[in-house]
Parts: sequence; structure tokens; C-alpha cells
Amino acid sequence: MSTTQSERLRGLLEPLVAARDLDLEEIEVTPAGKRRVLRIVVDSDEGVQLDECAELSREASQVLDDSDVMGGAPYTLEVTSPGADRPLTELRHYRRAVGRLIKAQLHEGGELVARITAVDDSGLDLEVPGVKGRKPTTRRVSFDEIAKARVELEFNRKADKADKRDAQQDEKIDENKEEA
Repeated sequence: MSTTQSERLRGLLEPLVAARDLDLEEIEVTPAGKRRVLRIVVDSDEGVQLDECAELSREASQVLDDSDVMGGAPYTLEVTSPGADRPLTELRHYRRAVGRLIKAQLHEGGELVARITAVDDSGLDLEVPGVKGRKPTTRRVSFDEIAKARVELEFNRKADKADKRDAQQDEKIDENKEEA
């Protein structure tokens, strides 16, 4: 995709995305046989619902049809949220990953797997899991030290006491609503 086309697409689509309080993460045009695929990736602090993607897709389709930015060749429009394995590249990505386990490649070499406990403008506070029964340790990493990072998927994470307590509170609230 040419820089000019990318800039024009961003100029057309960014206001639509921003009007929904979403972030435009990526615009990608790729060939797919005789057609092209225009993929628009959006995200927010609360995540993105399927209905939001569908509504945005309808609006974007209309705006794109009314312009000549995609030219005359046919294309397929996809509006999606980022995958779980997308790279963490922006401050907002790290903020959205607080509480999650990440794997980071460090500029100095080496790899770090740790849970994000806090984020500020200069870096991350991490909890590094203990090995062989040892207690977890804390570590501060500045963004300058990180070459690349992504969230690690956890399929069997044991909920901590605060998570369990929150879940029990939610259950009590639901029970009280049903009784009322």
C-alpha cells in the first residue's frame, strides 16, 4: 500500500473510529487473488465488541464507497480488533495489559517473562514469577530497555485472592438483584 493511499485511508477512517471512542491501531491492504483485503484494526481500553465492529464496518464502507481512495478494483473490508498475540508497541497497549503476563525481548539481550503490575510514561513495574517454589520478585523496566514485547496467553491461570473476592462480590450483587 502506498504511503499516499495509507495517509488518505487514515484521514477518512480515523474520524469514524474516534467518534466511537476507539483507537485506530492499523490499516492494511493486502492482495487476495483478483481482489484486495482492506483490514482495519481498532481497539479501546474496554476492548471492542462485535456489534461495534459491524457498525463501524457499515459506516466505513459508505465513506469508502463515496471516495476514490480504494480505486476501481474490488476489495473486501474487514473491521477487527487486535489479536491476543499482537505486539505491544504503544504506551496504551501496555496500560491495557496491566495484570497480564508478557514476554519481552530486551535490547541488552535476554528474555523476560513477567506480569505487568503498573505502567507509567517511562516504563513498567513487573512481577517476575518465582521459580521452584521461590516467591515472585518485582522489577522495574524502562521502555528503552524493551526491544519487543507481547502478551503471553494463559489458559490455566489461577485466580488470585482479589479476583476470587471480586467474583464472589459480583455473585452476591446478582443474587440481591434477583431477590429484589
